[in-house]
Amino acid sequence: MKSLVPAESASAQIDAKINELGGWRGKTLALVRRIIRAADPEIEEEWKWAKPSSPGVPVWSHGGIVCTGETYKDHVKLTFAKGASLPDPARLFNSSLEGNVRRAIDIHEGDKIDEAALKNLIRAAVAANLKSKRK
Repeated sequence: MKSLVPAESASAQIDAKINELGGWRGKTLALVRRIIRAADPEIEEEWKWAKPSSPGVPVWSHGGIVCTGETYKDHVKLTFAKGASLPDPARLFNSSLEGNVRRAIDIHEGDKIDEAALKNLIRAAVAANLKSKRK
């Protein structure tokens, strides 16, 4: 499903979300965004699932959804749409482990992000999306 928000507007909404959050959550979302974009310069930023009860969430896609970036009071969550099928040798996934499809990374204040491992996970997610498109 294609986002109804143009890419430029989605990027602006993500910028606004980072600024609105401020503090460690804003810095964390900005950092993971930078890592995601560095891992795949062709990744698209989208803003999805906005409704009256929720402002929506940042989504990064390439050949399909790679991951979402949700924010909560005590953590920032990166949810990978096809996480259960991705190799995770660095064991970044620490949430939603019981699901058959998705996996997530919960990042709490003070957590150190393994940038190289996260880039590898992003690249693996993109490769999985592109492979499934070719079928």
